[in-house]
This record gives sequence, structure tokens and C-alpha cells, in this order.
Amino acid sequence: MIAIERVTKRFGRATAVDDVSFSLAEGDSVALWGANGAGKSTIIRCVLGLLRYRGAIRVNGMDAARDGKAVRRLIGYVPQELGFYDDLSVGEAIRFFARLKGLATPRTGGVLSGVGLEGQERKRIRDLSGGMKQRLALAIALLGDPPVLILDEVTASLDACGREEFVGLLSRLADARGAAGTARTMLFASHRLEEIQSLAKRVLTLRAGRIVADEAAGEFVRGHAGGRIMRIRLEAPECAAAIDVLRESGFAARLNGVGVLVPIAESRKAEPLRILTDASIHVSDFDLMHEPGPEPHKEATP
Repeated sequence: MIAIERVTKRFGRATAVDDVSFSLAEGDSVALWGANGAGKSTIIRCVLGLLRYRGAIRVNGMDAARDGKAVRRLIGYVPQELGFYDDLSVGEAIRFFARLKGLATPRTGGVLSGVGLEGQERKRIRDLSGGMKQRLALAIALLGDPPVLILDEVTASLDACGREEFVGLLSRLADARGAAGTARTMLFASHRLEEIQSLAKRVLTLRAGRIVADEAAGEFVRGHAGGRIMRIRLEAPECAAAIDVLRESGFAARLNGVGVLVPIAESRKAEPLRILTDASIHVSDFDLMHEPGPEPHKEATP
């Protein structure tokens, strides 16, 4: 469905994407993983035809640079930063974007029920929560039932609860088939391990614009979790902020009574503590444990 061959993108002297090649078959779900500046968003913008590049990108056999409009009709895109007219109602926004896409006026109730926004047609966009705005953006991306869905760090602005709900919605959509009976293909950028675990079949790790690893999602998650868990003790008011900053750095942190549990790889044991220190979050204590089941067995106390 998507074939990327030796794509390079430079901004002046800086190389954002460096000779990248990979492909997605129909129904595949591939995550782009890497630190900020690794090239994830640049690759996505090249696929969308928003940037000029060297190399070749084809979507369903069509050239993304030469046949940009036709390619974009096959793609539903949800960006990290949303841009809506806040004075529009939800229903008006759906109809407006349907016209932009050259589609027949849709039944807004049916469109919104698919993303959990049923009954919200008359609500003004300015009155929506962040999670509801993301659902609206997804509903707009799915207008016309495109076979490809591209997402760029779409949960970055959501809190932990909102992220969990949105990822659950995406997981159901990834498993569903389109009107033509075809499986939807998904390409998304993320730095959250729980999103990889829920949505991806493969993970491409990017560093300085190059692919440094191409792994099955299960293998990737095991490599990053490593069967160990760090239990970090914090003051209760700081737990939510700690979870957010750790998840932004790719750790699947979760709340646990007196603090936070963080699955870690052996090679990344020091990272959660450094991340919290950099965020001025005070750590009272921590333990390293195995995680064989719901109640990990304590291994050692540093």
C-alpha cells in the first residue's frame, strides 16, 4: 500500500531524513519511533506530499509527488497540532471538511457515533475538551473511508486518561475493515510504549533521520521493558506530572499507590530518574523488581 524508497529530505545543511526505505502492505500498522528531531514527522509530511524530497514514495501505486491530490484522497491524516474554527459547531465542521474533500454531505450522526461523539453535533468546537477535539479530528480524517490512516503524535496533548481512551478507539478502528472490505493501513509516529503495544505490528526506530532498527512490535516492547520494573516513590501531588513526563519519553509509566511503576530495559535503568530530575520532580526512593505478573516480586533495593 505504501512504498518509500531512498527518501532524503534536507533543510538547508541539515539532513532531516537520510536515505530512508521501507514499505507497508495493506492492513499493516507501522510505528515510527525516535526522539524529537529523529525524522518521524518529516517522513509523514513527505508521504502527504507537503514537502519536496529526493527519492520515491508511492501510495497504492501512485507517486506521492506527482499525483499528490489523488494520493491524499486515499489518506486520513490526524496531526499533532489541531486547527479548527472554534466558532463552528461539531456538525458544521464535519460538513465543511466533507465539502473540502469533495464528498457528498454526510450524515453527521453516523460519522460522530463512530468516534464516540454521538449527540455532540450542535456543540461549539471551543467548548470541546482536548480528547473530544482529537476524536473530531479523527472523524474528519475518516470521511470518505480512506484505506490509509496516518497519525502524527496524536496523543501528545492529552492527559493519561484521554490517551488511554483515544488509543482504545484507534485500536478498534485498526481492526475494522473499510466499506470495500479492505483492511486499513496505519502509519503513525509515537514515543509512547503503550501506543506501540496497542496499535503497531512493526516498529521502525529512527535516529538522526536514519532507520536503525526494524522490529516486530512484540519484540520491540520486550526489548524496551526487559521484564523489569522500577517502582518510584513520589509525593502524591507529583505522580500525575511524573507519569506524563515519563510517557513523553517513551516509558509506559502507571500509577501504583505510593508512586509510579515504570517497565524498563536493563540498558535504560537510569533514564527515568534522570528524566524526573530534569523535570524538577523529587524522587523519594525507588526499587528495581521483576514483573512476572500483577504483583511483581521485589528483587533488590539499591
